[in-house]
Amino acid sequence: MEHFIVSARKYRPQTFKDVVGQQAITNTLLNAIENNHLAQALLFTGPRGVGKTSCARILAKTINQDGNQHPDEDFAFNIFELDAASNNSVDDIRNLIDQVRIPPQVGKYKVYIIDEVHMLSQAAFNAFLKTLEEPPKHAIFILATTEKHKIIPTILSRCQIFDFKRITVTDAKNHLMQVATQEGITADEDALQIIAQKADGAMRDALSIFDRVVSFSGKNLTRQAVTENLNVLDYETYFKTTDLILENNIPQLLLEFNEILALGFDGHHFIAGLASHFRDLLVCKNPATINLLEVGEQTKSKYHEQSQKTSHSFLVKGIELANDCDLKYKTSRNQRLLVELCLMQLASILLNTDGEKKNDQPYIIPPSYFKEKGIEAIKIPAAAKEKVDQKNVEINSVLQQPEKPTQTPQKSADVSIANHTVQTNANEVSNDSTPSTSNESLVATSTEKKPIAINRDRKTSGLSLSSIRKKKEHQENKQEKVIDPKNLPTEDFTESEMQDGWIEYGKLQDKKGERIIGSMFAMNIPTLDGHTICLELPNQSMKVDLEAAQSGLLQFLYKKLNNFSITLKITVNEEASKKYAFTPQDKYEKLREKNPLIDKLRSDFDLDI
Repeated sequence: MEHFIVSARKYRPQTFKDVVGQQAITNTLLNAIENNHLAQALLFTGPRGVGKTSCARILAKTINQDGNQHPDEDFAFNIFELDAASNNSVDDIRNLIDQVRIPPQVGKYKVYIIDEVHMLSQAAFNAFLKTLEEPPKHAIFILATTEKHKIIPTILSRCQIFDFKRITVTDAKNHLMQVATQEGITADEDALQIIAQKADGAMRDALSIFDRVVSFSGKNLTRQAVTENLNVLDYETYFKTTDLILENNIPQLLLEFNEILALGFDGHHFIAGLASHFRDLLVCKNPATINLLEVGEQTKSKYHEQSQKTSHSFLVKGIELANDCDLKYKTSRNQRLLVELCLMQLASILLNTDGEKKNDQPYIIPPSYFKEKGIEAIKIPAAAKEKVDQKNVEINSVLQQPEKPTQTPQKSADVSIANHTVQTNANEVSNDSTPSTSNESLVATSTEKKPIAINRDRKTSGLSLSSIRKKKEHQENKQEKVIDPKNLPTEDFTESEMQDGWIEYGKLQDKKGERIIGSMFAMNIPTLDGHTICLELPNQSMKVDLEAAQSGLLQFLYKKLNNFSITLKITVNEEASKKYAFTPQDKYEKLREKNPLIDKLRSDFDLDI
């Protein structure tokens, strides 16, 4: 039995032309070799499986060739590979430095390839600095790493850095096609496309997956075999799910999701893939961005066909809902319910709030309302709709006024608020369209005859048109009332009456929660000079607070004293503040003057002040 060699090793690049997806780097290295412009310290960095170590070996082999050697000569004696993951101590670097001093026996250069160089310790990096900066003429160092940020800056500054990029899906698919051809395997383009996407930019991973799928399906590689073996959701699943969403078929959508879970797929993977599917549909809607879709031509035509069924706003909203579900999935306690809720929301994007599809037929009130009331809804023409819309705008402008509508007894019977509103609008419409010969409504007719309940004592509803008219009339009457200042009363009042009103207003403020203002009114009693209230305050801050409450105070005193010529005069006397600055000792002395027995009480019970 012949020994099997995995494709990742069997088809490892032997020349720079065999390297997949790194055209810029390979051209740079070839030009540097031809022009004798190659640096002595190189750093290859990038994701796994993109060709860093392969390019290092090809470079080491190429710089030692002078045209006289056999093409298969690998110059093994001139190439030294060191795995820094297991040889990361200072002693390992010292041994390497000792070997660098010895010139090569064959060829021009000794090439030292240090893989996973970011695993070296800090001491090993420092020991390597001097040799890396000034190596012998025959030594070239090639450092390879997947994590450049872990390498100290002093090492980076001494190296010529080459950043390897991820291999695109198209490049990986084309390379897999060549491998399949050489192996004599018949492979569908979609099957190789799925393998390339699953590899996520790593050619080594793509070849490993290819070997695994070939072992499963044999010489005939189909899309179904790949999806079954790799346990991935293919395009057909998302095409079918999107069709159900566009049809608003929520029951079937939930059954489809249940089948996906039954096949062993994760709900998180499904919803993330659905978001990507919506993104691909959005990309297909614009010819300028269709190249961003990394799929085969046959699949691209399916995407284009389904994208024509969707709108831009639907796809944007769908991506937003699916992405939000993706973010909440890990923290959710009921993850299946979260995905099902997201699917129901997606299926409801094209529905209005009443669960019916949007259309161009105008309705004054949603049809579902009339169905619940047993009323048949009738559509109105476009010309009549404009008249109704204009009336609704007038009603909304009245509703936006700040005052509450006045509640007055209704003079005539109201059947219902909804019927009254609809009939009023309909009657106004009928005046502009066709003459009406009866009092029947043009918009809604009741299928059942019900007795009309008359309640003359009921107050006007805040939602009826009559209340809106009352409110509008109230606003007009309010604006027409202009008070002449000459007719305002100016009755005389005494100082005690004024002070009683002053204290009463302070108590009202205290009840409202304005305790600071209330205490200010209680502590500072004003005097009266004619119709001017004179108040002396101990500091400026109290004056500012009182002036802020001055408007409400004067309005209260106008009505309390029936005099609209009252004015308020506030002055500040800093000396007056001294009478409020009592210390505990001052208070005790004051109390002892009034009652000398307090001193005896203090001494008997040994009390402190």
